Amino acid sequence: MITLYGIKNCDTMKKARAWLDEAGVVYKFHDYKKDGLSAALLDVWLASPGWEALINRRGTTWRKLPDNIKETLDETSARAIMLENPSIIKRPLLDTGSTRHLGFKADEYTHLLQEIM
Repeated sequence: MITLYGIKNCDTMKKARAWLDEAGVVYKFHDYKKDGLSAALLDVWLASPGWEALINRRGTTWRKLPDNIKETLDETSARAIMLENPSIIKRPLLDTGSTRHLGFKADEYTHLLQEIM
């Protein structure tokens, strides 16, 4: 089962969901602000694609972090921040069951989904 993780009102999420819908891809949408984010699921993501890839350094959540937190960020502190505030996670995160892909680009989704379908 393909699962798309993110936040419902994010513009990039809207684009990814529209693309999946238009392509006829069956998927489950998980809004981690509304539905929550378990520590177990985050630990899977920390293993792959890894904490550094997961952190959205372009968003307002990142910019609001104190500089000393940003400068000393490691996997342990990043995990705690992501569990406390999932908005800092780069989105969308598309989980195909065997791979996880961050961000949305139509050509990448096309290639990725051709491999698994």
